[in-house]
Amino acid sequence: MYFVNAPIFLRWYYPNVIWNKSRHDKKLYLTFDDGPVPEITPWILDVLDDFNIKASFFCVGENIEKHPEIFDRIIKNGHQVGNHTYNHLRGWDHNDDIYIENIMKCQRLTKSHLFRPPYARAKKSQLSLLSDQFELIYWDVLSGDFDLNLSPQNCLQNVLKHTKNGSIIVFHDNIKAIPRVQYALPKAIEHFLKRGFSFETL
Repeated sequence: MYFVNAPIFLRWYYPNVIWNKSRHDKKLYLTFDDGPVPEITPWILDVLDDFNIKASFFCVGENIEKHPEIFDRIIKNGHQVGNHTYNHLRGWDHNDDIYIENIMKCQRLTKSHLFRPPYARAKKSQLSLLSDQFELIYWDVLSGDFDLNLSPQNCLQNVLKHTKNGSIIVFHDNIKAIPRVQYALPKAIEHFLKRGFSFETL
C-alpha cells in the first residue's frame, strides 16, 4: 500500500522531514529514486535536457559504483544528487547502527546534504540521528511508477491531479518503473511548463 499524496497522519508522525517547498511560488521539484541504472537513467537525463530543466536524483550507492559514468553525467548536466542508502535499505528492518553505517557508505560517494529513506521506511530514532547532517526529503506527490499494476495513464494522472505549488514529485529510475515513467514524465513536464511552472532542484 502507498499514498500518492502524503496524508496528515504521516506528516504528524514525521514532523522534521521536508514534504514540500513553498506553496507561494509556481515551482516544482522533480526527484528520481534508486538509480543510476543504464536501462532508464540516461533516457531520463535526455528528457530533462530536451526541456532544459534540472532535477534531484536520490542515488543508491551500489548503483553509483556499478555505473559511475552515469552518475558523473547526472552531476555534469547540473542536476542535484541525494543519498538513498548504499543498498536501498528499509530502515524499519535494521537497527540504527547498521542503517546509519549504510547511509554513510553511500555518503562517501554522493557527498550530499540530502537524504531520502527508501520506501519512506525509517525509524524516528534513525531520522533523529541523521537530522543534523542531512535535509530529510520526503514528498507530497508519489507517481506510483513502481507499481506494476498501475497503468502508465493512471501514473500520469496521479501526478497531474495532486501536484501544486511547491510539490516534491517522485519518479523512479529503476527497471520496473520504465513503462510508466517513460509515458508520464515528458507529458507531466510539458503539462506544467505550459501552465507557467518552473522546475527546480531542492
